[in-house]
Amino acid sequence: MSAPPPAPRPLLKVCGATRIEEAAAVAARADLVGLWYGVEGGAHDVPAAVPELADAVRAGGRAEPVLVTFLHDADRLARAARAARIRWIQLHAYQPPRAVAALRAALPDAVLVKAVHVVDGRCVERPFFGAYARAGTDLFLVDAATPGGGVGSTGHRLPPDALEPLLPALGLPFLLAGGLTEADAARRPDLGADPGFRGVDVDSAARGDDGLLSADRVAALDRAWTGTGSPPGMHAGAGQGARSRTDAPPASTTLQGNPT
Repeated sequence: MSAPPPAPRPLLKVCGATRIEEAAAVAARADLVGLWYGVEGGAHDVPAAVPELADAVRAGGRAEPVLVTFLHDADRLARAARAARIRWIQLHAYQPPRAVAALRAALPDAVLVKAVHVVDGRCVERPFFGAYARAGTDLFLVDAATPGGGVGSTGHRLPPDALEPLLPALGLPFLLAGGLTEADAARRPDLGADPGFRGVDVDSAARGDDGLLSADRVAALDRAWTGTGSPPGMHAGAGQGARSRTDAPPASTTLQGNPT
């Protein structure tokens, strides 16, 4: 009997690059670099600079740029993604499944990541996992939100007791966020045992004292979470979770919410 194939190396996504030098420096040790677009009032929202930042990410190493957005407008997002030649799009607010479906129709070859939010130990979007999958989501990103409604780079941590029952219910591959650091990588063997685990998304832990993404901090996170090297042929677009689907039952109501 042949040995089972090795598990894919976890992905490391760092989020919130705002400068060319930041994007290029961290791209050498990250797999994905998030660029904020349409995050009104966000500290790292850089809509006009996305195309040149995306170029810097691609030139800097192994990483791919990710368009991270609170927007619902599929046409606008598709135009922005095409203009910047970005394939990964992360919907990080409370976009309903119909918004995912519209974006999938506009960008059939995109990798669509839908954030789902844990507040006070409960995942707000849990009733809609199946609907999101059928709409065209490729991966979920499980993140913590604040009781006051804050989402995205809040620094709030995901409680382990909330994750244990949630992860098997997702039905799609997933990334984890929520204030993760190198120290949390001690949990990696347990997470790696979950067939859906694809990696982590970090922001504050990747920043230096000046508040900018730091190549040294990202290198430390890379060592902790993924190892120091990238296996031959492995990169952010190498089929890790893309086009996965689930047969979960349909949601019967419309998801609503305020992303801010």
